[in-house]
Amino acid sequence: MTPSSTVPFVQDYQRIATEEAFSPPEMMSMYLDLLKKGPTGDPGFDSLWGFYAQSTSPRARAIFERLQNLGERRIADMDATGIDKQIISLTSPGVQVFDAATATSLSVSANDQLAEAIRKYPERFAGLAACAPQDPAHAAREIERGVSKLGLKGVIINSHTRGEYLDDPKFWGILEAAEALNVPIYLHPNTPSKGLIQPLLDRGLDGAIFGFGVETGMHALSLIVRGAFDRFPKLKLVLGHLGEALPFWLYRLDFMHNAGIASNRYSFLKPLKKRVSDYLRENIYVTTSGMPAPAAIRYCQEVLGHDHVLYAMDYPYEYVADEVRMQDEMPLTTAQRKQFFQTNAEALFNL
Repeated sequence: MTPSSTVPFVQDYQRIATEEAFSPPEMMSMYLDLLKKGPTGDPGFDSLWGFYAQSTSPRARAIFERLQNLGERRIADMDATGIDKQIISLTSPGVQVFDAATATSLSVSANDQLAEAIRKYPERFAGLAACAPQDPAHAAREIERGVSKLGLKGVIINSHTRGEYLDDPKFWGILEAAEALNVPIYLHPNTPSKGLIQPLLDRGLDGAIFGFGVETGMHALSLIVRGAFDRFPKLKLVLGHLGEALPFWLYRLDFMHNAGIASNRYSFLKPLKKRVSDYLRENIYVTTSGMPAPAAIRYCQEVLGHDHVLYAMDYPYEYVADEVRMQDEMPLTTAQRKQFFQTNAEALFNL
């Protein structure tokens, strides 16, 4: 897998790619061990990593190898596509597929390895801290360690954790820790949880083509309607793939949420301090990972604000130089282009 052409490394802004994945080699080995034991109880994991960790197809092998590289090969790939800096995070599902003890230990090790790579390439890499929501108290402590001691710039949560979602208040210590440290949580897709996946899996739509967006958009929206941003008003949440389609639903989300409250259809659904769209505009930032379509990007900039839309590549799952060029050539002012590629990331991730 190679970029279709190279992008000149000459521009009046830096290109900071904000959703770029890695995996420690030992995590890949642990995935293989899980798969060899038979069904894990997570059909999405079994399908996705049963393919990428074991397939001999060129695409699968290229992704598998690139994920595990935090050195010169990654730098060369960045140079070939004109990327100045990557904000790197643990690939999905990260540690969230394991039991609590394994997950907590692996999150510590993964953060240490990422921090070491950043120390080696400080001008090219930054990173987000992994944590194990299976143990919310440890997760909060690991976020504190990752940010305060390792210099990581936010938190990566690979959506659901063994079928559980962050809208459950038992996980809100994680949200509290991120808000207190003034760092964003990047809510990255996972394959749909067991209760969501089967019709998608039956049609080959469970992964990045559609299922990721269904699952992660629902997760983000659940945090809003369950009042997480009323409880943590300064919390910043990042969604890839242009917000998993939520920016395109703003009017309908407001209208139907108000209708649900007025009808008292769900006893657990309570009024919020703001409209659903207000939280999407104020607390949520979106990146262009895997979504280089200029018209869609411009729409998100219009409805969310230029300061809430950031560039991302989605390396190594998408690694196409022409996609970078498409975004370079969007009809933006000089200031807006620099904001999109560089200064929004610097501000949000405190680079």
